[in-house]
Amino acid sequence: MESEVVVITGASAGIGAATAEVLSAAGMRVVLSARRGELLEEVAGRCEGPTLTVAADVSERDQVKAVVDAAIGEFGRIDVWINNVGRGITRMPSELTDEDVDVIMRANVMTALYGMQEVLPHFKSRGTGQVINVSSFLGRVPFATFRSAYVGAKHFLNALTATFRSEVQETHPDICVSLVSPGVVHTDFGLAALHGGPDSRDLPQGQSAEDVARVIADVIEKRRTDVYTRPGTRERVVAYYDSIGSDP
Repeated sequence: MESEVVVITGASAGIGAATAEVLSAAGMRVVLSARRGELLEEVAGRCEGPTLTVAADVSERDQVKAVVDAAIGEFGRIDVWINNVGRGITRMPSELTDEDVDVIMRANVMTALYGMQEVLPHFKSRGTGQVINVSSFLGRVPFATFRSAYVGAKHFLNALTATFRSEVQETHPDICVSLVSPGVVHTDFGLAALHGGPDSRDLPQGQSAEDVARVIADVIEKRRTDVYTRPGTRERVVAYYDSIGSDP
């Protein structure tokens, strides 16, 4: 993994910031992108080795393209692109507004779609590369009713990731498209949710952002395609679908 160039969106805090620190400590060159430039600089200051910060709103396609261009301009190539931007919501599904759905889909789906589409020509030109989309356990199992639109957006992201992988690997089998699904993570995610919400640090069975970052590092090293960040999660997903399924 040494010297690989990795772009991380949503890198100013939480999982993105922790991933930047873990990957840079492993010898990678990291490109940090988020809207809050001053926080990016703080994260860069905690990283080892070469870094580049690019303040951008990756819910805007032209700004995603600017991140691609900046990374290639600085380091000559991109090896891994991590779509880490996301936002939660605290609202029951019967109460969702059009604006709620638009905001959550733009944050959790469109940012990833733009990232995949804008970096793809570069990966195709090199014949290799890796996209990592950070999803959620809730993208498999809709347990948290109050997260409503977020749950739906992550289900959408999972399907988009799978179909994007199938399309790309038909012609470019060395381009890897990966999905990483954390559960509860002890970050500001809950506090930053649309309409507020419980602090994720107070929820049971959580893990640290650093734990998730180490899983992401392993996904890069082993080019794994579909990974949960906590042991036992796959079994919980299978048990859920077994419980709701029925034979004809």
